Amino acid sequence: MNFPLRKSYLFHFAQVEYIEFPAPCPYPRASIEVQAVPAGVKIELHSAAARIFGPYRLNAELCTTRNIKMKEFSPMAYELAPLPYDYAALEPFIDTETMKIHHDKHHQAYVNNLNAALANHPELAAKPVDDLIRDLAAVPEEIRTAVRNNGGGHANHTAFWPLMGKVGTAGVGGAPSGAIAAQITADFGDLEVFKKTFNETTAKQFGSGWGWLVFQAGKLKVISTPNQDSPLSQGIFPILFNDIWEHAYYLKYQNRRPDYLAAWWNVVNWNEVNRRFALAKG
Repeated sequence: MNFPLRKSYLFHFAQVEYIEFPAPCPYPRASIEVQAVPAGVKIELHSAAARIFGPYRLNAELCTTRNIKMKEFSPMAYELAPLPYDYAALEPFIDTETMKIHHDKHHQAYVNNLNAALANHPELAAKPVDDLIRDLAAVPEEIRTAVRNNGGGHANHTAFWPLMGKVGTAGVGGAPSGAIAAQITADFGDLEVFKKTFNETTAKQFGSGWGWLVFQAGKLKVISTPNQDSPLSQGIFPILFNDIWEHAYYLKYQNRRPDYLAAWWNVVNWNEVNRRFALAKG
């Protein structure tokens, strides 16, 4: 594109992978401002790059009257968000290396595989991942298993990370308070009975899977599912859950799944559990 000689321009576009401002540049660096876009913006000397999900506006101070190069791209439908805490925040109960591998490798793989499965189905890729998992019947049969496994993996992990918190933070570990505490007492008798029920049910899940606390018909209930299957696919909203795939604990606990389950309560973020419980009750 060629533009008249001006320092500042306002662009409208739907999708742009990068915007390049070639050198030489009379200004110390190009500057970019992206409005109402949740994507990050990378700024370099004499150039700028941005991934834009639009239509949005971009203000750019240009360094030259040369062409601005815009390359259209097919955006990633789903992306991996950063952890809401440092990799070491759950030490000593969940080790730093496990968190790095679990989040950066395993969760990323689910995201990548889900995007690949939906590459030719933009109408499905536009859905929030929870809605995608709630209605697997709407997914074509030839990709349904891939979406069930990888979409479930992405949905489960996205909600799982905030259910844990930095050791020593208020509301993390220890006993819950508020509405979830009252409901646990009403449905299980006390916290220790609930934890025992959750740990035993989850430990018995054969192979890989998840243990879940759900709210159904006005009562709390503990269930487990294999692989990356989610209660969302059954029309049930999960409140608290733990990942019992070996990649979640094997570096520290090896085959001692019950030890991992017992230690995990020290990092449970009861603030998030209460938030999810409120959503479950509607």
